[in-house]
Amino acid sequence: MQVFPIQSELFPYEYDLLYLRIYNKLSNFAAENKSCISNPRFRTMKILFVIDTYDTGNNGTSISAQRFAAELRSRGHEVMILTTGEPGEHRFNVPDFHMPLFQPLMDKHDFNFAKFWGDKALDIIHKAVDRADIVHCFLPFALETTAQRYAQRTGKPCTGAFHIQPENMTSSVNLGKVTWVNELFYQQFRFNMYNNFRHVHCPSQFMADMVIERGYTAKMHVISNGIQDAFLEAGKHHIDCGKPARRPEFEGKKVIMMVGRLSQEKRQDVIINAVQYSRYADQIQLVFAGNGPEKEKYEELGKTLKYPPMFVYLSREQLIDMLGQVDVYVHASDMESEAISCIEAFATALVPVIANSEVSATPQFALDGRSLFLPGNPKDLARAWDYWLDHPNERKYMEQLYYQSAQRYSLSNSVTLFEAMLREEIDDCRRIAMTP
Repeated sequence: MQVFPIQSELFPYEYDLLYLRIYNKLSNFAAENKSCISNPRFRTMKILFVIDTYDTGNNGTSISAQRFAAELRSRGHEVMILTTGEPGEHRFNVPDFHMPLFQPLMDKHDFNFAKFWGDKALDIIHKAVDRADIVHCFLPFALETTAQRYAQRTGKPCTGAFHIQPENMTSSVNLGKVTWVNELFYQQFRFNMYNNFRHVHCPSQFMADMVIERGYTAKMHVISNGIQDAFLEAGKHHIDCGKPARRPEFEGKKVIMMVGRLSQEKRQDVIINAVQYSRYADQIQLVFAGNGPEKEKYEELGKTLKYPPMFVYLSREQLIDMLGQVDVYVHASDMESEAISCIEAFATALVPVIANSEVSATPQFALDGRSLFLPGNPKDLARAWDYWLDHPNERKYMEQLYYQSAQRYSLSNSVTLFEAMLREEIDDCRRIAMTP
């Protein structure tokens, strides 16, 4: 199966960026001059996003859906959302489904499954699909499967996305490293949903390879979830004008930060345990941005440190401001389909230190081995961040390179590629409908 990554090793990414900028300008012109455009490839679309939980800010998939929706609307497309939660404009809302045994855990993750059965829920799903030109399903759960099957029955173009690894789910019940359990989910997702698509969005080459190896037959479109321009603008400012002055609470300290849900697979515990092995143990201030079921556990674990970790939940502007106070960014997660928070961090001109996990896509962002450490190993993590703290001039040089490497992951570029995938599915669907 052929896979189409955002960048190819055969061509420098600068050529990809040039192509994408030209395509973006044409797409924007088309959106602004719809009456003048006869080419259907530049016409706007009515797009339905199907996702169980859309409104949370503590879930990477939901955040990606929100950002893609906003960018697509700015290009003239109509984007509707089939989801749970409060009613709103451009939304089709189905009721929540509360799981009797697991609901407390779901609440800690700020996630709800959608009810997909019953005449009322099915009527809402059918109306949403009927309204759209194309349907895009973000998750492999029952709401998305129901929408996909109805779209298939009615000849509606429909695409999927592979954002969630089974390991992300099984880690919540201490089964994240039980291979046969994870493989069971991979095969269930393949059989129930993904092999019914012609086109699937994967946020990284790593994820595309993982599912192709397991017999997934759709065309995998490798498209980053993308970062907003504000992070790149902050990075440029930090390089051109220097980092902002230290806040009083960070004076005389080495600030190390991770952004992500406070859950078992994200491994914030490794970061806390690494402090004791660092030569800078008495100066380190950890900052964790996010929320989740492990917060109380990590707060207790961090009490032994000279400076207990700060746990914060930040808006985009507050996050960018906080990243400007950081010396080294750490991403300790055992499993990730991409880790957009890591890209956002090094886009602001920070050197990352990343867990070199075999079931994570994030190691792809490391420009060399100095930004990698053995997953789950606090001593090796301390070794890695101590190197960068020991060598501030080398760190400053690499901050510029990491900022440059982040350019290819802009949200605008990603949405351009996403549009192309949707239009390819529409073309394929029309071609099949016209085949005798």
